Amino acid sequence: MLQIPVPTHNHSEFLDITHLIDDAIKEQQVDSGIVTVFVAHTTAGITINENADPDVRRDLLQILERLVPWNDQSYRHFEGNTAAHLKASLMGSSVQVIIEGGRLQLGTWQGVYFCEFDGPRQRHIGVKIIADRSVS
Repeated sequence: MLQIPVPTHNHSEFLDITHLIDDAIKEQQVDSGIVTVFVAHTTAGITINENADPDVRRDLLQILERLVPWNDQSYRHFEGNTAAHLKASLMGSSVQVIIEGGRLQLGTWQGVYFCEFDGPRQRHIGVKIIADRSVS
């Protein structure tokens, strides 16, 4: 598994990390297989969504903040970041994407996003590439 650093710069943000995964596939010289991207943080997540219009990311962050506000007085977690834990659970901790022809098989408008909910921090993603075996 590759560990790739992902520095975040804001309290909450969606970072397009598609290029980091593409680079790992090229480095491993994988033509066909599966890649799993995993976030080993409880206050960050990962998702696949539109990467053409940045307003989609802003809208997602805005709606998540409305659904799970940062300063809800009913939260009991002593660290004060319950909202980040909840948002990370909503996004999920991993995605899998098919690799064909050495490329991620994402849709035209799709990208892979690291979802920061308690930053800024120095984060990492785990990338595991499983190449298809050739049949002789």
